[in-house]
Amino acid sequence: MNVGEIKFNELGLVPVIVQDAASKEVLTLAYMNKESLSKTLETGETWFFSRSRQELWHKGATSGNTQTIVDMKYDCDQDAILVLVNPKGPACHTGSVSCFTEGVFEGKKDGYEILRELEKIILDREKQRPEGAYTTYLFEKGVDKILKKVGEEASEVIIAAKNRDPEELRWEAADLLYHLIVLLVEQGLPFEAVLKTLEERHNKK
Repeated sequence: MNVGEIKFNELGLVPVIVQDAASKEVLTLAYMNKESLSKTLETGETWFFSRSRQELWHKGATSGNTQTIVDMKYDCDQDAILVLVNPKGPACHTGSVSCFTEGVFEGKKDGYEILRELEKIILDREKQRPEGAYTTYLFEKGVDKILKKVGEEASEVIIAAKNRDPEELRWEAADLLYHLIVLLVEQGLPFEAVLKTLEERHNKK
């Protein structure tokens, strides 16, 4: 991205949407000027311009919750930027993963949206490691434990299918999906990448 391609507003700023590259959750809305955009491109981490303090700030410089750039895009009018990042901690000063609260409109979720929410929760568990959480336990035990659970749940799915028990199969399949996503997170492989592979295979037909 070339700084000269961006159209800054009358205050010399451009709005920036920061999105988690893995979970696709929107983390925050901030602003950049030419200098902070240049520093972002130079360092590979997010730098913003604080409108309240009227100064540059490097995200995570104090808290350690930096955001490593994965990709950057601008919109069709070149007056807004989307930044995809790998966050090393919460994006919000309150300690929340995202600066945005839960939605006030609760529409019906499709299957993939539920899987994305599950991946988001597991990603958060991996980063925060809350005490007493089962997902924390899995990450702390490591990949061998996670692999063992994936194998156990796959076996349970086979048994349920062999028994022609749809209720048992439903539960065991859900357990398998959960543990598979835990494994993908542990390996640093976004679930989106798996879906993209399926799409690529479909398009070859």
